[in-house]
Amino acid sequence: MNKPVIVEFQDFSFQYYSQSEPTLHNINLKIYAGEKILIVGPSGSGKSTLGHCLNGLIPFSYRGEIQGSLKIKGIETREQNIFNLSKLVGTVLQDADGQFVGLTVGEDIAFAMENDNVPQPEMRARIEKVAQMVDMQNWLTSSPFELSGGQKQRTSLAGVMIDDVDILLFDEPLANLDPATGKTAIEIIDDIHRNSQKTIVIIEHRLEDVLHRDIDRVIVVNDGRIIADMNAHELVSSTILTENGIREPLYVTALKYAGVKVTSEMLPGHISTLKTEFSRDALNIWHNAIKSDDRHNTNPSILEMENVSFSYDGARRILDQVSFDIREGEMISVVGKNGAGKSTLSKLLCGFEKEDRGIIRYKGKDIKDKTIKERAEIIGLVMQNPNQMISKALIYDEVALGLRLRHLPEEEIAPRVEKVLKICGLAPFISWPIAALSYGQKKRVTIASILVLDPKIIILDEPTAGQDFRHYTEIMEFLVEINKLGVTIILITHDMHLMLEYTPRAIVLAGGKKIADTAASVVLTNSEVIEEANLKETSLFNLAKMAGIEDGTHFVQGFIDYERGLKNR
Repeated sequence: MNKPVIVEFQDFSFQYYSQSEPTLHNINLKIYAGEKILIVGPSGSGKSTLGHCLNGLIPFSYRGEIQGSLKIKGIETREQNIFNLSKLVGTVLQDADGQFVGLTVGEDIAFAMENDNVPQPEMRARIEKVAQMVDMQNWLTSSPFELSGGQKQRTSLAGVMIDDVDILLFDEPLANLDPATGKTAIEIIDDIHRNSQKTIVIIEHRLEDVLHRDIDRVIVVNDGRIIADMNAHELVSSTILTENGIREPLYVTALKYAGVKVTSEMLPGHISTLKTEFSRDALNIWHNAIKSDDRHNTNPSILEMENVSFSYDGARRILDQVSFDIREGEMISVVGKNGAGKSTLSKLLCGFEKEDRGIIRYKGKDIKDKTIKERAEIIGLVMQNPNQMISKALIYDEVALGLRLRHLPEEEIAPRVEKVLKICGLAPFISWPIAALSYGQKKRVTIASILVLDPKIIILDEPTAGQDFRHYTEIMEFLVEINKLGVTIILITHDMHLMLEYTPRAIVLAGGKKIADTAASVVLTNSEVIEEANLKETSLFNLAKMAGIEDGTHFVQGFIDYERGLKNR
C-alpha cells in the first residue's frame, strides 16, 4: 500500500489506574490515510478503549499507565493535549443529543470555529459548505432536538468536520437509531469517505449493518488484543466471529445451515457482492426440506386495545385509533421508527398517561379506572436503561422494594426474592452491591424487580440495546424461559434480528397508526411496510431472491423455524 501511515500503534498497552489488569495488551496496528476501518468485538473487549486512545480521552481524561507508542501523523499522542488531538481526530458519539451545544443546527456546527475566533464571513461560508456535504443546508435554523435520528447524526458529523480533521471516529453510530436511519447513517459515512477521502474508523458491534457498504479492513478485538485484521470477505468466511461472540451476517448463517462451505472466493463480506452460483442449488434444497412450524396461540385474550387515540398537546395525535388483541403467553414485538408512538403505547398501558378515546381491556374488562399501582400488579414495565430504574445499593433491596412498598411481611418477601433471583440467574449475587454488576446483569436485576411482583404481562423497552451478541442471547433466552412460565411479553424494539428470531408476531406502528399486525417474517419482506415504518429488509430476503427462490417470505420463515428447532434440541 502506497498511502502514508496516519495512525500507528507499536507494542501499545494501557491500564486504567482503577484496574488491576491492562485493558489493552501489546497492540500493533497501522491505519493508512484514506482507509475506512471497522473495529468490532464483544462488550468489554477493549474496542472503546482503543477509540479513546485515538481521540485523546486516554490519557487526558481517563487516566492510566501507557506502555509502547501511539503516533497520529507521526506525532506521539501522549506528548500532545486533547485540544491538539481534536484538530486531528473528530469523534461522533453514539448519543448525538450528548454532543449538541448550540440552539440551532447552524450554531452547533459553528461551535468549534467560535472557539477559534474565526471571522464571521469565513464562518458562514464554511458552515454552508459542510452543511451541504452532510445534506443539512435546509435545517440550519432548526433546533437540533427537533431533528430525526438520522438528521442528528448528520449534524454531529458536520460539527466535527468543520475543523477539517484528518480522521473521523464513529463510536457505536447505530446504537440509538431505527433500522432505516441506521442504514442511512452507514450510507452518509460512506459518502463522506468517498467525497473527502478522510480516514474513517467505525467502532460498532452490529457487523452486518456496517457491511451494508464497503470497508477496507475489519479489526477484531477481544480481551484487549487484536485477534484479526483482514478484509470482510476473509473474516465472514472464517470462524473468528463465532469464536469471539460476534454475530455473523444472517445470510452467512443461512448459507452454513444449507451446508454451503463459505469461502472468501464467494465474496461473502457484503450481501451485494456475494456470488450465489456456488450455493443456489444447496439453498433451494435446504429451503424445500424445512418443515413449517405452524404455531398459533389459541389462548384467551389478555390485553386488548380498541380504537385508542392519544395526543400530548391536543393537536397532533401520537396514537390514532390503534387496535390489537394480545393473547395469554404470547411474545410479540412492537416496532416502528423513532417517534412512531411505541413508548407512548407503553405509557398508556401502564396508566402513566390517559387515552383520549378508545378502550384498553385486561382479560376482557375495561381498566380505565385502575390506578398506576393497580395496573402495576398486572403489567410490569422494564425501561431501556437499567440505571434509570435502580434506586437501591444492594441487589436484594432493589428486588424487594416493590414488595416492601406493598407492606408485605419480610418473611414472605425473602422467599419470593430468592425464587426470582434464581430464575434470573442472580442467586449467587443476592447480597452483592449493584455497582459491582455488569450492564447486562443490571438489566436482569430490573427484570427481577418487576417479576417478583408476579405481573401477568411484562413490557420491555429495547431489552438488548447496547448488548453484544453473547449478552443479547443470554437476555433473550432468559426472557424465553420467563415466557414459558406463562408470562406474556411485549418487546418494544429497533432490533430486526430480535424480532425475527424471538417473536412470531409483530405489531408495526407508523405515524401513530397500526400499519401491520402479522408474522415477523412477513413484516420484513413487505416493501410498503418497511418503507412506511423505517424498517430494513432482512438480508435473508435478499439471499432468497439471489438464489432464485420466489417465495422470499417463506424462506425467511423457514430460516427462523430451522434456527428455533436447533435451539430446542
